[in-house]
Formats: sequence, structure tokens, C-alpha cells
Amino acid sequence: MAKQRLQQVADTMQRILGEVIQKELKDPRVGFATVTGVEVSADLQHAKVRISVMGSPEEREATMAVLQRARGFLRKRIAEEMGYMRFIPELHLIQDTSLDYTMHIDEVFRAIQQERLINPPKIDDEQQ
Repeated sequence: MAKQRLQQVADTMQRILGEVIQKELKDPRVGFATVTGVEVSADLQHAKVRISVMGSPEEREATMAVLQRARGFLRKRIAEEMGYMRFIPELHLIQDTSLDYTMHIDEVFRAIQQERLINPPKIDDEQQ
């Protein structure tokens, strides 16, 4: 299958999953979860679904556990929305922590900047 077609399938799945998680899952343990990306295998048998979850570590864990248990429902909804597909990929839900990493790096840069404001670098006479 062409890469462009695989990307279209992945993008459509991402949109559907995002809507279903936000609007149709009624479990109160599902916190603020966003589908950040979907990668579909070339044979359409598997889909890696990256999900970013906001909240404490316990809330994130609870949200991911609920989503793992809801994989059958999520796959069924994809099948209903994408009726033209012969196969619906098996969903592999992965917590996306890239936002956490980005926020951590941002905090490190801010700390460095703050440190430089408090203790500006000294210029030696030799460097001038």
C-alpha cells in the first residue's frame, strides 16, 4: 500500500479515535487524553496509537488502563466509521510522553537563564 494511503488511513483513525475518546467514552476515570498520532503497519494489521494524557501519574495510569480495556470498543467504532476497509488494525495504545519531555527541557532552560541572571558569567581580561 502506498505511503500516502497509509498516512490517510492513520490520519482518519486519529481523528475518529480522538472524537470517540472525547465524546463517547463515559468512564469518569478517563482524564484529558489526546490522540497525538497513529502509525499503521504496511499490512494494516497493527496501529500504534500515541496518546498524551494530562494529570498526575496516578490519573494518567488510570486513564491508560481504561483506554486499554476499551480497545475493542475503539476498534469497533473505527470499523463503523471506516466501513470501506477490509481489515481494521489491532490497536496498540502507547502513552506519549513527548510533551512531558518538552516541558522538562523548557524548565531546564529557564533554570539556566535564571542562574545566569543571578550569577552573570565573568569576562576575563584575556578574553576581551
